[in-house]
Amino acid sequence: MFEENITPLPLDIFRLLRDFIKDYCGLFFNDKSLFILERRLNRRLKLHSLKDFREYYHFLMYDAKRDDEIHAIIDILTVNETYFFRGLTQLTAFIDEIMPMIKEEKKTKKINIWSAGCATGEEPYTLVMLILEKGGFEDWDIKILGSDISQRALQVARSGTYRKNSFRTTDNYFIGQYFQKEQSDRYIISDRVRKLVDFSSVNLLNPFKIRLISKMDVIFCRNVLIYFDDESRKKVIENFFDILVDGGCLILGHTESLVSIPTAYSLKHLKNDMVYQKPVKPHPKSLEEVLNMKFADHGISIKKRLDNDNATK
Repeated sequence: MFEENITPLPLDIFRLLRDFIKDYCGLFFNDKSLFILERRLNRRLKLHSLKDFREYYHFLMYDAKRDDEIHAIIDILTVNETYFFRGLTQLTAFIDEIMPMIKEEKKTKKINIWSAGCATGEEPYTLVMLILEKGGFEDWDIKILGSDISQRALQVARSGTYRKNSFRTTDNYFIGQYFQKEQSDRYIISDRVRKLVDFSSVNLLNPFKIRLISKMDVIFCRNVLIYFDDESRKKVIENFFDILVDGGCLILGHTESLVSIPTAYSLKHLKNDMVYQKPVKPHPKSLEEVLNMKFADHGISIKKRLDNDNATK
């Protein structure tokens, strides 16, 4: 057998490509990752009949088909490793603590949940199954958004068809209750789960796209920010903060933390886990409350002051 002819990726062009990808979607590759990009992107050179990576970089910057190519390399470079019921302690905190808290505090029977970086869709579908099993939300309007930047991953998510590898921690009860077996190793999600999830392509660094998303009560973004540098993480976290309702919760992966990022979130300790919460803004004070505070030092309330004024007239 002959070895594949690999076009070398010079360090200076690697850094241009690396910075281009980081600025576009937040994915960061350090210098040790040069070999990864070199191997994964070599076929793109051959596909477009380009002689080297310098020409490829120029293609990405200026060619009329650059947008299609960017989507293609994002599919190649992103990691879409996930499965149903991943991270059970966080899921338990969500269904047994966060959802009841939202139910108690909500003035309207409407809940929006965002699974950001959902890959092939196992996470948002898991959230639906948990809600259906929990019960008590039958007359609530619950919408779950599953988003990813990879078009290939979203295609799988929308199909709702999965192989056994996606069920590595799934109890047989859920498989029998919410899936239909298609072939020997393929299962399709039931319509009652599918109808509660909408999938969309979202670049987490694009504030304009994110502003089009409805306000969220809960945001899951687990095992996504580990692939970003600090600058990109901060931008994403700020975008999440803007779209969360007051008191809304952000759930990150266990290996992810906001310790190194200055934020306005507070850390909420739950029985089963910890989450980041957007603080609730204090309600604006009425005019009477403001005036009472002003006259408090004089030992008189505004009502008593007005009563005294009226008595002297």
